[in-house]
Amino acid sequence: MPLALLALAIGAFGIGTTEFVIMGLLPQVAGDFGVSIPTAGLLVTGYALGVVFGAPLMTALGTKVPRKRMLMLLMGLFVAGNLLSALAPAFAVMMLGRVVASFAHGAFFGIGSVVAADLVAPEKKAGAISMMFTGLTVANVVGVPLGTLVGQNAGWRVTFGIVAALGVVGLAGIARLVPDMPRPEGVHLRHELAALKNVQVLLAMAMTVLGFGGVFAAITYIAPMMTRVTGFADGSVTWLLVLFGLGMVGGNLLGGRFADRALMPMLYVSLGVLAAVLALFTLTAHKKVLAAVTIALIGALGFATVPPLQKRVLDQAHGAPTLASAVNIGAFNLGNALSAWLGGLVIDAGLGYTAPNWVGAVLAASALVLAVLSAALERRDGTVVASGLPTRERTTVHQ
Repeated sequence: MPLALLALAIGAFGIGTTEFVIMGLLPQVAGDFGVSIPTAGLLVTGYALGVVFGAPLMTALGTKVPRKRMLMLLMGLFVAGNLLSALAPAFAVMMLGRVVASFAHGAFFGIGSVVAADLVAPEKKAGAISMMFTGLTVANVVGVPLGTLVGQNAGWRVTFGIVAALGVVGLAGIARLVPDMPRPEGVHLRHELAALKNVQVLLAMAMTVLGFGGVFAAITYIAPMMTRVTGFADGSVTWLLVLFGLGMVGGNLLGGRFADRALMPMLYVSLGVLAAVLALFTLTAHKKVLAAVTIALIGALGFATVPPLQKRVLDQAHGAPTLASAVNIGAFNLGNALSAWLGGLVIDAGLGYTAPNWVGAVLAASALVLAVLSAALERRDGTVVASGLPTRERTTVHQ
């Protein structure tokens, strides 16, 4: 694999750390600002919505900017947002910092996915995308647990200061390793927008919202669920997040490997089993060992969907994939925001800290229904399900 993929993975590592570390620090942040845990959970929702709106906005603004330079600008924005969060004197200011950082997220992964896919042969595109997303998943094995541990012992502000420093490292890696890749001639914003009218692209994005939303419904409130229901000590949350991260790494790599071979079957299996595991989590959350195993499975099954969904969008938006790719990253985070909000609602309704698991199961099952519908439409139109590209339109497009 090209070294440029390592640089993209480094940037993804920093972004993944700031996105997920807040979940292990919700009790500390809530206590510091004097707000409830569901209110603190809005920091997850705010970040996710920032990605949803920031992804198309930043991508559109960067249509005339070479991709390497745009990636560097996005990492600079990421650093600024995390510094603002670290220094925030009030909850509203921290929310602003989260939103600023989130504006870099979607466009970075969207543009990065296109760059990663363009660096390798067509039959290795999903694998290349999964290599970039490995930085995101490794962040949950290393960055998030360490950030949680630091936040619990030295304060959550120190954690966000370290995350800003990670962003600087990512910026340096991109500057050094990513080759100059100017935007190809003849592809304009109107072409990118036209790709969003493709029914299969829209279905893939809807699958992304619902499927990944199922993961976040449970994981957003993992700290209070594990400490107040399962009986783990506060310090154990760090190691539970390590298990979640290990599951993410394994699922992401498997998803990338099998998406290049059998994309839709990979989605059927991962989404179907994810829905079942989330439903069972309402029971396994009461037993420490079973809860730990379930958390790892949720990470693996959730991230097994990432490479195939991202590749499917790139394939179906052939010829103008950059905006569609970025919007799909926003779709992941729209799922995060939706599920975090719904999870907070069921907790506030007095249904308990395991109730978000039922929300997640319903969302994942809905994504599976859409996957089946998408494949049925492809068969009706005489297209090839496994590749995601119509036989009559399967061409290699260099971005």
